[in-house]
This record gives sequence, C-alpha cells and structure tokens, in this order.
Amino acid sequence: MRVLLIGSGGREHALAWKIAASPLLTRLYAAPGNPGIGHEAELVRLDTADHAAVVRFCRENEIDLVVVGPEGPLVAGIADDLRAEGIRVFGPSKAAARLEGSKGFTKDLCAKYGIPTAAYGRFDDLASARAHVEKTGAPIVIKADGLAAGKGVTVAMTLDQALAALEACFDGSFGQAGAEVVVEEFLVGEEASFFCLCDGTTALPFGTAQDHKRVGDGDTGPNTGGMGAYSPASVMTPEMIDRTMREIVEPTMRGMAETGAPFSGVLFAGLMISEKGPKLIEYNTRFGDPECQVLMMRLKDDLLVLLNAAADGQLAHTSVRWRDEAALTVVMAARGYPGTPEKGSVIRGVEAAAGDGVEIFHAGTAINGGALVANGGRVLNVTATGSTVAEAQKKAYAALDRIDWPQGFCRRDIGWLAVAREQAN
Repeated sequence: MRVLLIGSGGREHALAWKIAASPLLTRLYAAPGNPGIGHEAELVRLDTADHAAVVRFCRENEIDLVVVGPEGPLVAGIADDLRAEGIRVFGPSKAAARLEGSKGFTKDLCAKYGIPTAAYGRFDDLASARAHVEKTGAPIVIKADGLAAGKGVTVAMTLDQALAALEACFDGSFGQAGAEVVVEEFLVGEEASFFCLCDGTTALPFGTAQDHKRVGDGDTGPNTGGMGAYSPASVMTPEMIDRTMREIVEPTMRGMAETGAPFSGVLFAGLMISEKGPKLIEYNTRFGDPECQVLMMRLKDDLLVLLNAAADGQLAHTSVRWRDEAALTVVMAARGYPGTPEKGSVIRGVEAAAGDGVEIFHAGTAINGGALVANGGRVLNVTATGSTVAEAQKKAYAALDRIDWPQGFCRRDIGWLAVAREQAN
C-alpha cells in the first residue's frame, strides 16, 4: 500500500512509526512531517489546506489511503473532498468532525440523546455569558466553542478567573473559535481518555490513557495541549469501559447517523470518572496527542490493517490486541510554553537516548544548519514501556535526562496517580 499521512506533530510521528512497521506498506509519504517523521516516511512539500493539491498528489502518486492526523484539516472537510474523488481516507467528514469543531454542537447532541455530561449554557455575547457566570459562581468551566489548539478551555476556580476567560474569548484571543462560548458545570472526579475506531456503524474500543493537561508538577498552572500521558488508564476498569460504550459512545454513534453524519475515524472521548460513573467532558475526532504515542507503543496489531478496516466499514469483523506492558510519555517543551515558546535552540543526544523500549517522537522540531532545533511549544515526546507504569516512568525519565537541551523543560511527575495506585497495591 501507498499511504499519505497528514500532520507534523508527535502524534503523527507515532503513527508514522507504527504504519512503517506494517508488512502491507509499500511507501509512506508525510505532509508536512518533521525531522523525526522523516526517518519513517518520505516528506513532501504539500499545502494540506489546499485540498485540490492534496487530491492531485494522491492521484499522481497512486495513494491507497490518506491518514489525517490533526483536527484542523478534518474540520475543514478534507476527508469529504478526498472521498468525493474516490480516494480512501481514514478520518471523519466535516459534518461528523463538528463533534470536535463545535463544543456547543456536542453538548446539544448529549442533551438530545441523554449522554451524561456537565450541565451547560451556550452564549454568543459577553453580557449574557457574564450574567450566567455571576449567577452560577465558581468553580466553573469556560470553553471557546471552536478549535483553539488545546488552549481554549479555562477551569476557573474563582469568579475573577471565569470573567477573565470570558473576556479573552470575546475579545478575539482565540479568533473565530471564541465567537461563541460554552459555560459548563465544574465536574469532580478523575479524568481519562478513551478511544474508539469507528467506521460509521461500528465503534471498536481502542485503548485508554490518562493525559496531564496542566503545565506544572502536581497539576498546577495553565492548561496545555498535554505534558505527558500513560496507558492503560487504571481508572478505566472493564466495567467503566462497558458503561462508557453503552452510555456515551453508542448513543453518539446512533445520534450522528440519525443526523446524517455517520462517524468514521477515531472517536476520542475525554471523560470525567465520577462517583456516579463516566461523564463526557468533550469529544475529539482524531488520536490524542500525546495519548497516541503511548497507544502506538502498546498496540500489538498492525495499525494499517485496522485503519483499512475502519475506512472500508469492516470493523464489525475486527479485534484489537494490546501488549501487557504499560507505556508512558513525557513531553519536553520549549521555554515559554504554553505562552510564546522560544524557538531555534539546539537539541543534542536524541538518538542516543532511544532504544531498549524507549522511543523519542518528534513534535515541534526542525533542522537548521544540520542541527536539530526546537521549532514549537511541545518539542519531543520521550516514550517508554515497562511492566508497570512506575517502570515505564523510570525508563522515560532516565532517557529524557540523557538529552542535552538546556532550553527545554518537562513535568517530573507524569503518571503519578497510577504509580501511587501501584505502590498502594
């Protein structure tokens, strides 16, 4: 098979690494990719926002399957434009991608189909949103309705924080994404990430993980795109997975089909596990980042076989096998993140840090004058497997400490909840 992978982050490097291992693969292209992805795929200069150019590339290079990594192209309808030209693609339609592209759409779907989620309100002007927040009080959650690169959500513990978050949305800090806001009830519990591969009809459970959104140790500081993750998430017991499928995923699949937008691709449910069971925080319509990195390390099966089954509507006849090991990834970020990251600093020792169950996935990197340099906020994903989360954590941090990058930083407590559980048992 000839495959085109769209994207340039750590998630896409993990996908490229796993796809490249498939015996089905003849050739893997990536657009735009990054230096790490370049070790697994042929990088191509292609404006992925120009869907006609992507179609042209697929025709000229006889692409059998397009795998879309990030959410932006999906929300922009790239899967529709490819399918319209008879090109097979793994990823949801523009209409189905509204599950991520509009938080308000998802909340309304939950209300219609009885899917457990936080109580909410939708607002398109500051005055009414402010009145609602002042009446409700804090803690409360403020979300920009549209895509905001993982930074449009504020968990406000005080009224002042909530009002400042509203003002940030409506003053254009998140562009068009903040033109409407969703204000949600503050949920108490433990967060988890749950994934399903979907083909429009069937949803196949595809692993669990726990992300660490806050920038600082002990879950302190502002939200980020994710500072690390581990898999499997111990809070997602077999019973909790079964409830999540019955109460959240299956009604969503049914609801999307009934609205004329059957969901195909990856359905990523961000969950809050409360005393009463799972509640949906939000949906994403692609693999998580950095959750994808730990899932790919644990996946026993051929990823390309699974992606083909999803693209062809054959998931009802498919199963997924996982390695017994746990996996953990630590994000190395550039100084200044999640604000304005410092770019251009030289990173040394990456290749020497890999090996023995450790993979270093590139996220925001570039080559400058022959040297590997930081080119984004989240720059490297140091990922390791182990018989326990504690062992994977130890290996990941040992590898990370072999990387010479003074301008980078990371959290030192990724996996702390799972490690504490393991020690308690």
